[in-house]
Amino acid sequence: MADEETTVSEEAPAPPADEPPVAEEPFALEGHKLDEMGGAQVGRIEGRVVGTSAGLEWLIARMGRFGHYCLVPSRDAVTANGRVWVPYTRDQIRRAPRVDPKASVDGELEQAVQAHYGLS
Repeated sequence: MADEETTVSEEAPAPPADEPPVAEEPFALEGHKLDEMGGAQVGRIEGRVVGTSAGLEWLIARMGRFGHYCLVPSRDAVTANGRVWVPYTRDQIRRAPRVDPKASVDGELEQAVQAHYGLS
């Protein structure tokens, strides 16, 4: 019986503490289609933002090709095969408060969106 060689993989060394942090990878869900759990397509994911209260993370979704933008809670989102499913109806998502995708989310907007989805 031949001896088996064991290969030990070396982990990359940690960067020195005085180096600036490296930028995160691009948002993995950007460009994915947004669907309700029933399967109806709602829009497309354009980005994400972390809210100001309770650390909630929101998906920025574009409704239709030339449509408006809104926030959708990411905490119950399920992803596979270039799609993101959320437990909200198409109408509920489309009626969510509109947002500017390049603006930051302030407390007032976040509270309105939380109330819209019944999270407050």
